[in-house]
Amino acid sequence: MSGPLPDVPPVFALGPPRLTAGLDQAERLDRRAHLLVHGSPPSLTADRLAELADAIALRGRGGAGFPLVRKLTAVAHHARRTGVRPAVVVNGCEGEPACRKDTVLLCRAPHLVLDGALLAADALGARTLVVGVTKDTAERSVRDALAERGLRDRRRGRSPRARLARVPERLVSGEASALIRAAEGGPALPPGRRVRAAESGLGGVPTLFSNAETFAQLAVAARLGAHRYAATGAPREPGTLLLTVSGAVPSPAVVEAPSGVPLPYVLQACAADPSPGGVLVGGYHGAWLDAATAYGTVVTREALAAGGGALGAGAVLPVPADTCPLGEALHVARWLAAESSGQCGPCRLGLPSMAEALADVLAGGGQEALEAVRRAAQAVHGRGACKHPDGAARFVLSALAAFPDDLAAHVLGGGCGRETTGVLPLPAPEPAGAADGTGAGAADPAAAGSRLAVDWTLCEGHGLCARLLPETVRLDPDGYPLIADAALPPRLHPHAQRAVRRCPALALRLEKP
Repeated sequence: MSGPLPDVPPVFALGPPRLTAGLDQAERLDRRAHLLVHGSPPSLTADRLAELADAIALRGRGGAGFPLVRKLTAVAHHARRTGVRPAVVVNGCEGEPACRKDTVLLCRAPHLVLDGALLAADALGARTLVVGVTKDTAERSVRDALAERGLRDRRRGRSPRARLARVPERLVSGEASALIRAAEGGPALPPGRRVRAAESGLGGVPTLFSNAETFAQLAVAARLGAHRYAATGAPREPGTLLLTVSGAVPSPAVVEAPSGVPLPYVLQACAADPSPGGVLVGGYHGAWLDAATAYGTVVTREALAAGGGALGAGAVLPVPADTCPLGEALHVARWLAAESSGQCGPCRLGLPSMAEALADVLAGGGQEALEAVRRAAQAVHGRGACKHPDGAARFVLSALAAFPDDLAAHVLGGGCGRETTGVLPLPAPEPAGAADGTGAGAADPAAAGSRLAVDWTLCEGHGLCARLLPETVRLDPDGYPLIADAALPPRLHPHAQRAVRRCPALALRLEKP
């Protein structure tokens, strides 16, 4: 697999399906089909809902793995203490290119996600429900689902106000504070300080924030009850989980499997090479496993962590034995650096430094380059405005730890002798010439005469545009862009498109003549 994943890859289940029930019969379960497959959900009080989440040890499935019961009790506590009605936010913003499970749920089983979110909203007495998405496919499906339920951005009876928040498709867009800012009309960026959504989230009220799969799991558990829910999966981590499997497989897929399933069984079911060079688990904020560890572990949060991996956002990516895993890691590390929101030094400066130090290692930079990677990773850890620097550092350091023989071959200067094929999925590449600075890519004829413009109500002076497009953009003494008032030459249009996409504040635009 190389290039970006499809929005909605094929889906199958290992064992009886729960979250994916009915998807073998229908492309999308509308409200009527959903009720035929799953039945009506029960109604639970806040205490009963917290007891259920605790009994099944339900953790967030978006990456951090925070216990849902603690979020529920924290939101209920702060709502009572402040005397305000809380909010519920569903995070369907999969900014990681290797993850598609939440998008699959929102596109094909949106009512299961809404069941869980509304179950929590009713139990907590929430007044507002927001679903965050990044893709056209998910937006259309969720809009249709809200309409099928008669939910809208006006409160009707006991139903909460419900609406969509569409955000740019970037890694940081799914960070809790970034999505909440976007839902309030601001930029989809972390605010530069750590904020607990359970205390002060959407509109300043206590907010239950979790990803789409977590709410779908809650809906399944409410129907089954704790005992029946725990009949499947590992005893300490019961239930099923969704995995996005890509990388060195014939076709990417979203797989529902019981927790505790052997990782080799998942890979075999997806027709992966039985002798991979390594497996990345958890996505691009996850961690690498060498082949021996990967083929000796099971898919639980505890077992993966014991082997040096991470369940994370549920991505599983084998790489072929004839591909350099460190070279693949470098491709992703550079992408992670470019995904910085530019709001803090560890992210804006530290991640590019870490990526280029890794490039020096692969180029034979020796022990000094290796130490530079480790210093850069240590410098960003725990110091960012969000968790992006921590995740990127974990990804790079785990590659160094998982592949010591490859690392030694590069550090000693000879290299491992294997190519980097780009097997890990990343967003579609920039137009030819845009990334390497040659400007050799073919220009879009429709863009002739376009000018770059700034929305000064949004611009925050990050300065990224000047670094991406120095031919046109300069910075004033205060760090804000000065843009030439002239049509862009055709060779610079791909660079300008890149600057518009990467602007952390979404303040740049291209104006057509």
